[in-house]
Amino acid sequence: MKTLHLESAELGLDFNTALKLATAIAQQQLGDDTMLLSWYDLERDLESPAGVSECHVGCATKGSWDYAKNRGARLAVEFDSGRFFFCFL
Repeated sequence: MKTLHLESAELGLDFNTALKLATAIAQQQLGDDTMLLSWYDLERDLESPAGVSECHVGCATKGSWDYAKNRGARLAVEFDSGRFFFCFL
């Protein structure tokens, strides 16, 4: 899975704005038929799909990352060293 690492701290992006930016990047990179497979929000400790990290306690890799990777995700957009990430098919 190709991963884009973006540093955006100076922009002060919230989750929804980061999601919109990541979606636009995914559409530009992959085409208009992209699909968001998973995401993670470090600040709120929320992920989608919910609960996929339950069996990853103590692991370096988040369950939402593995979920997307194992389902053929082609692009991940990560903000500020893991503050948010979004994985697309």
